[in-house]
Amino acid sequence: MDESYERAKRRVEQLKGFYIHLTVYIVINVFLFVVNFLTNPGYWWFLFVTFFWGIGLVAHGLSIFTRRGMFSKEWEDRKIREYMEKEEKE
Repeated sequence: MDESYERAKRRVEQLKGFYIHLTVYIVINVFLFVVNFLTNPGYWWFLFVTFFWGIGLVAHGLSIFTRRGMFSKEWEDRKIREYMEKEEKE
């Protein structure tokens, strides 16, 4: 029970972290849009920040919402078991 509670708690913290990241992304990019619009509406420089930060946000989302990601908890457990079995054979 404690292990499942800890996993669930960790998952909730990961989700919370992603939603905070998403909220900050939206707020900052709206602010940058306004600044860009008021100072230099002919050149949309805020799009570079939005695009590259968006790549990071997508990567964060994929790591949270894909259960079988490359570095997921399941992957870690599988690798640990694999190394333990390999050690036992030696």
